Amino acid sequence: MNRHPDFLLNEVNEPQDIKGMSLDELKQLASEMRQLVLERDSAIGGHVGPNLGAMELTIAYHYVFNSPHDKVIWDVSHQSYPHKMLTGRKLGFLDPDHYEDISGFTSPEESNHDFFEIGHTSTSIALAVGMAQARGLLKTGSKDNIVAVIGDGSLSGGLAFEGLNNAAKLNSNLIIVVNDNQMSIDENQGGLYQGLKELRDSDGQAANNIFKFMGLDYRYVKDGNDLRAMIEAFKAVKDIDHPIVLHVNTLKGKGYEPAVEAKMTYHWRAPFDLKTGRDKQAANGESYSAAILAELDKQIAAGEPVVAMNAAIPGVFDLKEFQKKHPDRYFDTGIAEQECISSAVAMAVAGARPVVFQNSTFLQRAYDQLIHDMALNDAPVVMIVRGGAIATESAAHQGSFDISMISDLPNIEYLAPTNVEELISMLRWAIKQTDQPVVIRQPEKPLLHGRATQDDYSNIQYDIAHQGSEVAIMAVGDFWKLGEDVRAELKAKLNIDATLINPKSVTGIDPEVLHHLAENHDVVVTLEDGNLSGGFGETIDRYYGPKSMKVLNFGAPREFADNVPLDVLYEWYHLTPKQIVDDVEKVLHAL
Repeated sequence: MNRHPDFLLNEVNEPQDIKGMSLDELKQLASEMRQLVLERDSAIGGHVGPNLGAMELTIAYHYVFNSPHDKVIWDVSHQSYPHKMLTGRKLGFLDPDHYEDISGFTSPEESNHDFFEIGHTSTSIALAVGMAQARGLLKTGSKDNIVAVIGDGSLSGGLAFEGLNNAAKLNSNLIIVVNDNQMSIDENQGGLYQGLKELRDSDGQAANNIFKFMGLDYRYVKDGNDLRAMIEAFKAVKDIDHPIVLHVNTLKGKGYEPAVEAKMTYHWRAPFDLKTGRDKQAANGESYSAAILAELDKQIAAGEPVVAMNAAIPGVFDLKEFQKKHPDRYFDTGIAEQECISSAVAMAVAGARPVVFQNSTFLQRAYDQLIHDMALNDAPVVMIVRGGAIATESAAHQGSFDISMISDLPNIEYLAPTNVEELISMLRWAIKQTDQPVVIRQPEKPLLHGRATQDDYSNIQYDIAHQGSEVAIMAVGDFWKLGEDVRAELKAKLNIDATLINPKSVTGIDPEVLHHLAENHDVVVTLEDGNLSGGFGETIDRYYGPKSMKVLNFGAPREFADNVPLDVLYEWYHLTPKQIVDDVEKVLHAL
């Protein structure tokens, strides 16, 4: 049900519908849309600050330009909620029953006003350059404007510089809007942002101007949250015949004081109480992140030269607490995963003990550094990976590829603990050893207690938690509980007392255990919370390939899931205990 039938937004079905509005009506629209962002995000979670800060910019864009003939590419696209409201998707904000109908990012499947599915950073300028080049090739004389909007720290990503460098070669229309809100996810990092500050402080007149240095035209807007100023700025650059940077100063979180005061917290926010700004769900006392940080404190106290590194995502790992305690041992590279990995490699080679904190989906941006710097140099970097799981989020934020992405690289040991004691045991060993890179997949499901059955992981010894026969279940990391449930279901339905194994690693195998399983087992079941292609299950498949053992792999197929509830995905992927046991039964009957 539409909660706001009186809103002016109800009259807007396409961007064309705002072109006849007065300035006061456009301001009313901005106020309504801010309220809708807050209502939706407080109910289901989402990006708060980026969308509140880009409100006037977005309305002005659609007031001046002619979408979709003129094309806007939103970097990361987490600030595209206002754009969605003006391009036929307002019901996803007006009606709580339709909140889940729209993605939190641009999606060509939703609208012809979206041109790419984008959820990662620093890509917009390169995409815009490519569109401009194609326009020149296929639409000679076209007057279509191409606009890239980049901000929230995205300029610190290397691809943004590559895009700027190549944008300068164009001899045609390209408008690069730098939405400068003085923030990344956390504080901005690095010298680039000092340069932007000089430009802000001088109303765009500072001699130290990286954009002009790269051969780009440049204009500055002092208040990007002034609707009139933004309309005038866009009118001034519309139909320009060369590349230009429009540097716009905005306030992240504008219109909601908690989001202004706590910009990092409100970059992306879980459901919260709109009046108080507090979480709707209280945080649990114990966490895997807290256990990791406690262990790092112990290692530092014991004299280990431990440092913590991340690329603009300290909140994901609660690293702000570490920063307070050990400011000289904390390094945030900003949105620059490649820099983070390469610097960690150099630190490790020089004798420090870098512990790098990465998100599975963002780690993709540093794949070359994983191969060429970390693996090739066999540098003893320690890395903690979060978000490695079959995801319910946008297709742009899938965390299910890390096992297949990392496990095929030489020299790297990728460990998958099933409980907090095992996690800390692995971390302790990883910090002490200096022979190879070690990656640890931090569990995402509710914290489990258990035991560590070894303290040296240079040779992986599978933990046979329960010895049975006929069927062996190998449950990796977060799917340990699923493994226990499958074992119980096999007993209840088929009266099979299955063996349950914790492999501990997705790279190293225990050939002795695998060899002896063949003596009294007919089927091995692998369970992994990730992509099956190139995953742990295929490693076991290869081992048993020449043998008579049947192997069944359970995980995610090679696809992008897009905002599908987890219980639905598990049904699709045959990841319920009943479905797994049914599949095992079919194989046993065929033997």
